[in-house]
Amino acid sequence: MALSAKTPRFPLHQHLQNLNSHFPGTHNSNKTFTLSFKPQKPHLFSSTLNRPQNSLNTTATTSITPQNPTNSRLLQLCLSGNLEQALKHLASMQEVKIPVEEDCFVALIRLCENKRGYSEGEYVWKAVLSSLVTLLSVRLGNALLSMFVRFGDVGNAWNVFGRMGERDLFSWNVLVGGYTKAGFFDEALCLYHRILWAGIRPDVYTFPSVLRSCAGAMDLVRGREVHAHVVRFDFDMDVDVVNALITMYVKCGDVVSARMLFDKMPTRDRISWNAMISGYFENDECLEGLELFFRMRELSIDPDLMTMTSVISACELLGDERLGTQLHSYVVRTAYDGNISVYNSLIQMYLSVGHWKEAESVFSGMECRDVVSWTTIISGCVDNLLPDKALETYKTMEITGTMPDEVTIASVLSACASLGQLDMGMKLHELAERTGHILYVVVANSLIDMYSKCKRIEKALEIFHQIPDKDVISWTSVINGLRINNRCFEALIFFRKMILKSKPNSVTLISALSACARVGALMCGKEIHAHALKAGMGFDGFLPNAILDLYVRCGRMRTALNQFNLNEKDVGAWNILLTGYAQKGKGAMVMELFKRMVESEINPDDVTFISLLCACSRSGMVTEGLEYFQRMKVNYHITPNLKHYACVVDLLGRAGKLNEAHEFIERMPIKPDPAIWGALLNACRIHRHVLLGELAAQHIFKQDAESIGYYILLCNLYADSGKWDEVAKVRRTMKEEGLIVDPGCSWVEVKGKVHAFLSGDNFHPQMQEINVVLEGFYEKMKTSGFNGQECSSMDGIQTSKADIFCGHSERQAIAYSLINSAPGMPIWVTKNLYMCQSCHSTVKFISKIVRREISVRDTEQFHHFKDGLCSCGDEGYR
Repeated sequence: MALSAKTPRFPLHQHLQNLNSHFPGTHNSNKTFTLSFKPQKPHLFSSTLNRPQNSLNTTATTSITPQNPTNSRLLQLCLSGNLEQALKHLASMQEVKIPVEEDCFVALIRLCENKRGYSEGEYVWKAVLSSLVTLLSVRLGNALLSMFVRFGDVGNAWNVFGRMGERDLFSWNVLVGGYTKAGFFDEALCLYHRILWAGIRPDVYTFPSVLRSCAGAMDLVRGREVHAHVVRFDFDMDVDVVNALITMYVKCGDVVSARMLFDKMPTRDRISWNAMISGYFENDECLEGLELFFRMRELSIDPDLMTMTSVISACELLGDERLGTQLHSYVVRTAYDGNISVYNSLIQMYLSVGHWKEAESVFSGMECRDVVSWTTIISGCVDNLLPDKALETYKTMEITGTMPDEVTIASVLSACASLGQLDMGMKLHELAERTGHILYVVVANSLIDMYSKCKRIEKALEIFHQIPDKDVISWTSVINGLRINNRCFEALIFFRKMILKSKPNSVTLISALSACARVGALMCGKEIHAHALKAGMGFDGFLPNAILDLYVRCGRMRTALNQFNLNEKDVGAWNILLTGYAQKGKGAMVMELFKRMVESEINPDDVTFISLLCACSRSGMVTEGLEYFQRMKVNYHITPNLKHYACVVDLLGRAGKLNEAHEFIERMPIKPDPAIWGALLNACRIHRHVLLGELAAQHIFKQDAESIGYYILLCNLYADSGKWDEVAKVRRTMKEEGLIVDPGCSWVEVKGKVHAFLSGDNFHPQMQEINVVLEGFYEKMKTSGFNGQECSSMDGIQTSKADIFCGHSERQAIAYSLINSAPGMPIWVTKNLYMCQSCHSTVKFISKIVRREISVRDTEQFHHFKDGLCSCGDEGYR
């Protein structure tokens, strides 16, 4: 298979594949053309190939001055650099059918090359073809080869090469260099072997291109073969060739061989030093590279631009800010002060070691900035969690007239995603469409991420489907986008499609595991866990904690403990375990785990204390919770944030200390946010304290009138207190504000397959059986006098709050599981809304009748039902 780095900028013409009259090929390539040759008996160092028998020599015009005055005029226009007039003159000569002499064509081709006129060059090439009666001469063919290779059009270059009657070494070298530059490494190496088979002796210009192809393909075996040729042809003392050998070896990871060549060089230039120094850095041997740099300075060899940028980049890799600062001082003292490339490297170095202010200072001090300067500082803002600063910098960049590149657009889109700036993101999307940057995968991936985080998942899917060559980041972005938009089923479907086409990385697996945890897809999560272990990624980065989180959120605490004990126990792993037990209301267990965590010398962070406070709140451990709040500040010097204050309010409120909770809010040193007042509102709902609840709601809606959860809490407060008129008012306000309650949805996993049940959806194939089972339970509840089988009734205008904010979908999920699973098997249900009182009572009754353990995870907590009792102790359901 051909080792080609990228698709060429220009399409390769179909007819190039049919030039077998010159080079019959046997080598298959994955490109749109093939290039290889049958071995032929070599002619010892002949300068040309054998011509085909039907070839005719092109009569070369050897005179410098054309014989025809019209041709003389064309040549003068070319020599004066007037391309536009020269092309017009050529067109007029073609109209009257005046032959164009070869000197004129050569001069015109060189002018197109110098003027970077690709379309003009193609026009001249067509003119050459129209006037060509025999094969191209060496001189004219070489001029065309040089032009097309300069433009990166290896398709037309190959066409020219095939039409040449004879070729010299320059012809071969130009084409080999063209293929190497375009990334067609295997084709370049095939051409090199054809040179050898043809008996043509390579020169100092042949080997650097061939060695670059070996380096690009990372083919050390062929690189060593070419090295042997270098020695055989006596070029092993040529500085340029040895420099290319050093570069080849370091690119292929053989730093030892590269250093041996370097040490044996009788003379070295700066390129030699740069190749060896940068080679060390590229192979993560930064200390050796820096040692060689210091040796270079001891020998009074001044570093050039490439040396400086490489060494500064090494400081970035090592995180050596002291050396980086010294290099910065050296730059200021030398001729590199003000050099854009060096300053860009300094900015990147300071950003990598976390010195944002120094990076900004270097950027501000630059007299001239290019797009790399702007992009580096913008991406630095994003990486340092300063998305506002990134957008501000980008707007300044626009004012200066600097056009962004694909990396700039991707960085700014990341800032838009962080801030939810949909309008700005859409403007960048339009810009990417106009400039063609949308064709870059990095831009498309950033757009998917931006639209996903701005809740425009359909637009993200549209862009995903438009990407022709999706990489692992494309798949990961769309999987994560679907997950955060509550479309976890689709996320898992995309994940299954991905593993058939691409290899997921650890970030992909984390996103998929999170989707499994969201809907309780335990078996699917276990499959992903197995895939991670099989791929050798089970212990990579955050993946062990993602697996732990899956088992915790699915309620499998025994399996979670096993996973916890198998891996390195960092603060994240402890926090996940603490949170899992806190959601189950296991306050004593959480306290014991925290004690073990401290004893194992793991310092708790702010998330740890959120878990501790939540556990104390759910377990009614008010004194212990307030003690942890004080210890956090005094013992661990962690400044409480808004989440900690909200937990304390919830702690006091759930315990019925509503006035103390209110006073605590009033004494806060920072302004309370809606979440803190929401905790008080929820406590008022539990204890049916309407007046204080209304006060909390007033504070909430002053700051946040769009979050639907607070309206639901207020409705629940009024409904639990029997104030149905107030419920109607709140619902009317929600309708006026355009707020829509998500339909209730429950998921249950049966025999490895996850089934979803949506409120009001009767299209499940077993819905009739499910309804029969539920009706049977309702009849038994009536007979036994069990309260709660029906929802509370209201007047004919309004629906009950249970129907509005619960949907009862968990009942269908439980009934389906009872029908399709073996007797005695536990049932695990995950729900997207809170569990209403009616459903809570009904599931308690079912667990007693069927003698099964039933677990329901709603938005607030785990409810573990067994023998007619719930693990929550009926808190909030009395």
